[in-house]
Amino acid sequence: MLRVAVGVIGNAAGEVLVALRDPRRHQGGLWEFPGGKIADGEDVEAALARELHEELGIEVAAASPLLTVRHAYSDRAVELQVWRVLAFAGTPHGREGQPLRWVSPGALDPAEFPAADLPIIEALRATAAD
Repeated sequence: MLRVAVGVIGNAAGEVLVALRDPRRHQGGLWEFPGGKIADGEDVEAALARELHEELGIEVAAASPLLTVRHAYSDRAVELQVWRVLAFAGTPHGREGQPLRWVSPGALDPAEFPAADLPIIEALRATAAD
């Protein structure tokens, strides 16, 4: 099972940051919450900080666990360790050339995301409705 650290990054307007997956990668061409693979023996928080720095150029200052998602695609299984990023330094930008956008949870279209991300969207909408 592929273990992935995922960051839910919000802004003052209540929007969350999403990135477009490279079309050459698994689930390419779909939007995703930023993050990446957790290396063998790597702590989830360390992986999250490393991946968000590599992908977005930000330094995570504080984060807390949001949920864990396990999903089996036809060709692989993933476990997403999803964390809400509470504070960070820097301005997010696509360091790997990937487009980014800020979207309100209610405007996230599940059809534009990998199936494994759907529980994240549901959790964000439930939190936004509180």
